[in-house]
Amino acid sequence: MIKQKIKKIPKFKTEDEERDFWAKNSPLDYFNMSNPIVNPLFPNLKPSTKTISLRLPANLLDGLKILANKKDVPYQSMMKMFLAEKLEQEQKLSY
Repeated sequence: MIKQKIKKIPKFKTEDEERDFWAKNSPLDYFNMSNPIVNPLFPNLKPSTKTISLRLPANLLDGLKILANKKDVPYQSMMKMFLAEKLEQEQKLSY
């Protein structure tokens, strides 16, 4: 196995300077990918969401908004919780 010489990453004054550097240099020269020393954590990473359009009867939407207001949660968040709970119930029944 050939021992790779890892180069030191310079300090950058601006993002533009860093962007230019990485455009001209390979990250493989600066990181040892066979023995990574960093295990990144992303505690604030949210699951990806997709926007949809959903038509509901006005009285159903009004009822959801009233209930959400009583529980002090956004009505769309409450709808997601209801859907997730129902989906979990249905999945348990089908197994």
